[in-house]
Amino acid sequence: MRTLSTKAISADLSKIVGPVNVEVRPAALVPYRTDATFGFAGRPTAVVRPGSAKEVSRILAWANERSIPVVPRGAGSSLAAGAVPVQGGIVLALTRMNRILSIDPVDLIAVVEPGVTTQALATTVREHGLHYPPDPGSQRVSTLGGNVATNAGGLHGLKDGNTGGYVLGVQAVLADGEIIQAGGRLLKDVAGYDIVHLLTGSEGTLAVLTELTLALRPAPATSATGLAYFPDLESASNAVGAVIAAGILPSTLEFLDTRCIRAVEAHARLGLDITAGALLLFGDDGGPDEVARTLRKMAGLMPDHGATSVQVATSAAESEALLAARRCALPALARLGGATILEDVGVPRSRLPELVHRINTIAEAHEVTIATFGHAGDGNTHPTGCFDPADLAGRERVHKAFAEVFQAAIDLGGTITGEHGVGAAKLPYLPAQLGAAQTALQARIKKAFDPAGILNPGKVTQ
Repeated sequence: MRTLSTKAISADLSKIVGPVNVEVRPAALVPYRTDATFGFAGRPTAVVRPGSAKEVSRILAWANERSIPVVPRGAGSSLAAGAVPVQGGIVLALTRMNRILSIDPVDLIAVVEPGVTTQALATTVREHGLHYPPDPGSQRVSTLGGNVATNAGGLHGLKDGNTGGYVLGVQAVLADGEIIQAGGRLLKDVAGYDIVHLLTGSEGTLAVLTELTLALRPAPATSATGLAYFPDLESASNAVGAVIAAGILPSTLEFLDTRCIRAVEAHARLGLDITAGALLLFGDDGGPDEVARTLRKMAGLMPDHGATSVQVATSAAESEALLAARRCALPALARLGGATILEDVGVPRSRLPELVHRINTIAEAHEVTIATFGHAGDGNTHPTGCFDPADLAGRERVHKAFAEVFQAAIDLGGTITGEHGVGAAKLPYLPAQLGAAQTALQARIKKAFDPAGILNPGKVTQ
């Protein structure tokens, strides 16, 4: 990396985006040192806020020539240290590029800039009778560029899939500043390598996404949610298997363990049963008759697998109240110890009860508090370590416990990350899942896109 003075960097970047969109003051850089991941921080030299693909192109060409790292950033809601400038350099804040460029109700397509929030798009298309299905828990603040860069999931992933299933095309800027257009407005397009979905989930290490073409769906006529309590999480997991075996593909199958239930109730006062060992949220969307039948069928299966109580919401407001229990799990857990490490290991759905058992055994062995919630329908769990950040020994035990949790997921045919991404936080564990040959292949792909290694270094690839 060529050494440049802060003054020189500010002057050069100001010529591209204007002085108001370049920040080098130490105090102003503090929010960009971290993201939502506990325990990771970097030291950026500058933050630059481009307003167009052409500006991004000029910034990357400038940085590439000088071998200066560039870290793309949206809202900073990453839970894998994906937006942390671990090797310093320039933080490329894309939140100025926040326009919804077009909505096409015939082709069922939206074209957006990367700084549009997930909720803003969902709200806007709803006014057209349309639906953007991906709904990560951070949807109010997370940007679509970040969602695509991490292939984010959400509460409706079982039925609707992850973000990647809705990405039809991208405009992207390569490390040397060249602008490319991959994919487009077509539902079917197999010309050449699938660059669109190679860039989806690449976490800003291969290119910077500057425009997204996203598929929409007609808005469902209605939705409904139910809740069942179980004596333990293993029983709830078995009920999930029964739902799928019955030929039902619901929009929602989410679970909370007993620690989560108690934390959420203390935090939000939703009237949850704090004596239960686990809670399972189940729901569906579509036509009113179909949704009613599906909810009745799922509710009827729950007692056969140990449910002690089952209720079905009778209104949209009641459904939202039930889903609120799941959506506020993380902030509620933060109250247990002062800090949390939220992970997202996944296994085949049939192995979920075994994973849950192993997580609990590992937590007990290391004498740490791990509360577990997540997407029971697709096997993606969120074991969450709760601890006092001032207790260094306790923090170390949590890290050791999660190293074993990652290995347990791999042993069960699963993954170290189902939706949050690798970032810097999961990088040490990635070779154990991919193996040597795939790890080396990934490094060669990185080299082909980014020969100087300036794009989000220290993430996804060694």
